[in-house]
Amino acid sequence: MSNKEEKNKKETVAEDQMQQENNKDTQDTNTDEVKDEVTELKEVLANEKDKYVRLFAEFDNFRKRTARESIEIRKTASGDVMSALLPILDDFDRALKELKKSEDDSLFKGVELIHNKLKNTLGSKGLEEMEVKPGDKFDAEYHEAITQVPAPNKKLVGKIVDVVEKGYTLGDKILRYPKVVTGQ
Repeated sequence: MSNKEEKNKKETVAEDQMQQENNKDTQDTNTDEVKDEVTELKEVLANEKDKYVRLFAEFDNFRKRTARESIEIRKTASGDVMSALLPILDDFDRALKELKKSEDDSLFKGVELIHNKLKNTLGSKGLEEMEVKPGDKFDAEYHEAITQVPAPNKKLVGKIVDVVEKGYTLGDKILRYPKVVTGQ
């Protein structure tokens, strides 16, 4: 081979090497651009997924909250009617107490039957009588003290001596607090 051919060959090899390096740089640049684009798309996807999850959770909370509010509204609506009927229950209790003293047993049984029917009907709608007896410990959160009297014995100091008016609950809510007399 002549020097010229050898020189041309070396130049060709050098050009090929330079072209390969340029191609490599271009490929690296393209690869970096693709990686940047993929990373950017992943971030966008993650943001959109986060927005979707948050929106779904917010909607689920809204649905649960409205269901709870609907139940509460139904309970409250019946609470007004129940509150209006409580004085009638009290009147029945007083009537039964007086009729027990009379000689007419059939009249007592008739009024007692109507009383029990009303009480059972209201009970089926969620009305419950609060269990309060003389001797129970007084609790200001569950009882309404209307007066204090000297305790008949030391055991009744700070406790309920008498129940003047019954208390009622509707579900978990206290509809009317029992009115009690406490010992001092």
